[in-house]
Amino acid sequence: MSSLEPRLAAYIAGRLANASDVSVTGLTRISGGASRETYRFVLNWREGGEARERRLILRRDPPASLIDTERRVEFEAYRAFHGSSVPVPEMLWLEEGSEALDHPFSIAEELHGFEASPALLFTEPYLPHLQRLGERKWTILGEIAKADPVALGLTEVMPPPALGACWDRELSYWEKVLDDDEAEPLPITRAAIRWLRANPPPPAQKLSVVHGDYRTGNFLYDAHGEIRGILDWEMSHLGDPLEDLGWSLNPVWSFGQPRAGGLLPEAEAIAVWERASGLKADPAAVHWWTLFNCVKGQGIWISSARVFIDGGSKAPITVVPPWMLQTAQDRATLKVMGRL
Repeated sequence: MSSLEPRLAAYIAGRLANASDVSVTGLTRISGGASRETYRFVLNWREGGEARERRLILRRDPPASLIDTERRVEFEAYRAFHGSSVPVPEMLWLEEGSEALDHPFSIAEELHGFEASPALLFTEPYLPHLQRLGERKWTILGEIAKADPVALGLTEVMPPPALGACWDRELSYWEKVLDDDEAEPLPITRAAIRWLRANPPPPAQKLSVVHGDYRTGNFLYDAHGEIRGILDWEMSHLGDPLEDLGWSLNPVWSFGQPRAGGLLPEAEAIAVWERASGLKADPAAVHWWTLFNCVKGQGIWISSARVFIDGGSKAPITVVPPWMLQTAQDRATLKVMGRL
């Protein structure tokens, strides 16, 4: 870490025109995160005769990633929602070259003093606020669905599919991931894919920004039931807003609780989303997208395992999720299909 700190400081010094005595301290790797290496650090500098300090986050591409993501898409998604009703950290710099820190990276503000752990939700002092957190979670998701991607400028970095093509684009993508990466047969997931193709959903009601990984565990929360930051926009794209709703309802994100995301009864979560988004959640379409997201989840675990098997990375993050979640995702798939 010590060798990275002066290089990071030198990079930032080149971006702060009026700063002097720029230094980086406390650079620490944050556990978790397979698509980017994540570090927190403190930036110190002098400007206008005053000493200044700011807590920041470095997100750097690893040698091998669990999923293929576009760093500029992620960066622009954060920037588009910053300052809106969707709470996100401020993005500062994006570096797509490898010269400064060996790999491409981005730097953002740190939203400090909040929690992200799903496990802590079910303990004091957070447990009494699950209802409030659930209402906030699906209200914010509704705000994302309601947003206009054209007005946000995101159609310039995210390809806009036709409304009737959203489902096939996503299903075909994750089916190919499974074709390329599976190490053994996946009969339950393949049965789900056959059903999904035989029973396609209606065209999307509107073209929306899809977060791509909107779930309990990817937001920061406080002890008063407020969500302070929506994180992990690596898989964001344009598509059917019901895709995000279905991912949020994937049973694996209930963490053993009898509520969607561990927070609200499913029907209540959907009703909150409908009120916030102004859209309708047709039950058959929600079912389709929830089952699709079981396939997508299995695709993520399988591609992670492939990185480990092929030696692209031996980091625990590439093998622990598949080991823990492949069977759980199979059970979730069977539950959504009414077979469990």
